[in-house]
Amino acid sequence: MSEPKNQAAWLIKAGSPLEVGDAPLPKAGPGELVIKNVAIAINPLDCHMQDSGVFIQQWPAIFGCDIAGEVYEIGKDVERFKKGDRVIGHAINLISGRPQDGAFALYTVIPADKAAILPDEIPFTDGVVVPFALEAAVCALCLKEPGIAMPGVSTPALGLPYPSLRDVPLLGKILVVYGGSSSVGSMTIQIAKAAGIYVLAISGAHNFDFSMRCGADRVFDRKDSSLAAKIIDTVRNNGGDFIGIFDAIATPETYANDAAILAQLTKGHLACVNPPPPADSVPATVKSGMIFAVDDVVTPVWKDYVTPALQSGKLQCLPTPLIVGKGLEHIQSALEKAKEGVSATKLVIEL
Repeated sequence: MSEPKNQAAWLIKAGSPLEVGDAPLPKAGPGELVIKNVAIAINPLDCHMQDSGVFIQQWPAIFGCDIAGEVYEIGKDVERFKKGDRVIGHAINLISGRPQDGAFALYTVIPADKAAILPDEIPFTDGVVVPFALEAAVCALCLKEPGIAMPGVSTPALGLPYPSLRDVPLLGKILVVYGGSSSVGSMTIQIAKAAGIYVLAISGAHNFDFSMRCGADRVFDRKDSSLAAKIIDTVRNNGGDFIGIFDAIATPETYANDAAILAQLTKGHLACVNPPPPADSVPATVKSGMIFAVDDVVTPVWKDYVTPALQSGKLQCLPTPLIVGKGLEHIQSALEKAKEGVSATKLVIEL
């Protein structure tokens, strides 16, 4: 039987539209899987990579992080998977730079340690919203030692417990999630709650129900002029240990509110999806940094948590997907739609 033909959506240079063309069929190295992609998803990071070429290590490039599909080939020393398994996975072109490690293709290589079986009852287009957000959320919450996100920018280390499949008692710790209706923000709420954290979410008023569905204990309107004061009062009245803020939006507007909250609470972490605000804008007692969404700290979650949590409903495929089209040629329009901004949904392309 002849080998299948691979194609990809190539980025030829920064700031240019993607071009669909032939690509080599990847091979699985030790500890790797080749996935025949059925669905891929778009993240804000993808837009930054296309526009500026950030993190691109070789040209032309194939990038993208979220895949769902079937195992096509298994590398040496891989035992958890077999050919034909339905899986979701996190592609790591972000750190490897190899084109075969990008999601925007018909076939993608991923580390077996960044994949999990997708239960039969969950469609690929639902499951594909999970991988990048899961990786970012666990990196945000569970790192115990600071790392390096990019030159001159450290990653925060909140050192929280891993999510549990059991219903765990509250640990007496409070986390603020800014952007509770975003993909990464909503996943961070889910993972934090599964670890026993009390979560205060900030989102648009029209997304309160969504943030509560993810598990938030309280939700606050991002447009409320007294937002910072209400968060401060809630933290103080709760009596728990304030961990800090995870800012899944990370814009000048959100940083201003972060600074106002932290100026009064004067401790904890500020974990951001973009480079953090200037050090002099937050108290010296606050540790701020940028989340880098690839780390081995997530391996136990991929291996032991994701599949049973999806089966039990402990982990939900949220936000719900918005399917932009079918075929690699629709990735470019999905990226353009992502740049316009979406909330409480994730843009997905079927293949």
